[in-house]
Amino acid sequence: MSVADLRQLARQIGPNHDLAAALWDTDRYEARLLATFIDEPARVSATQMDRWCKDFDSWALCDTACFALFDRTAHAWSKVAPWAARQPEFEKRAGFALLWALAVHDKACADGPFLQGLQLIEASAEDERNFVRKAVNMALRAIGKRNPALHAAATEVAHRLAASQDRTARWVGKDALRELTSARVTERVATPRRRPRAAPAP
Repeated sequence: MSVADLRQLARQIGPNHDLAAALWDTDRYEARLLATFIDEPARVSATQMDRWCKDFDSWALCDTACFALFDRTAHAWSKVAPWAARQPEFEKRAGFALLWALAVHDKACADGPFLQGLQLIEASAEDERNFVRKAVNMALRAIGKRNPALHAAATEVAHRLAASQDRTARWVGKDALRELTSARVTERVATPRRRPRAAPAP
């Protein structure tokens, strides 16, 4: 089944934590994707997140879980650093995919956790494994697009990585700089976003 079909099926089913758990335990790819779409963030425990993380065997399953479910749980930030320190490729990717997802979706978060995330990025930028380095790169780019202060901090990290003696770190830095220094991103970051107007009183 395509992801679009799975999302449509998830809308028909609605939130269902118990069914999500049963689907995950089938060990089937499509069933596990569907589980991430229907699980209830408020009922997801830290233990469940760790267990599912250990089951990740593809970038698609890892990223879908992080973007569709994990980043909306109460435990999201507490998992970023521990997962980023793991050794298995997709478990380590999960730490940076989750950081990336939070950079996109956690609009209310202060800059502090993202500045700490930049330290994790710089520490792992030499990991040459394809699915790790790409997630490190995407997290760096996402953080740098949040606001002017984080843009400046992420750009500084990217410049340091681009000047590294390590080939993988150089790729991460140079690739991130192409987006972070583009006119589209610099203009977007410099322009404050307007808050939506409140609906008029009846």
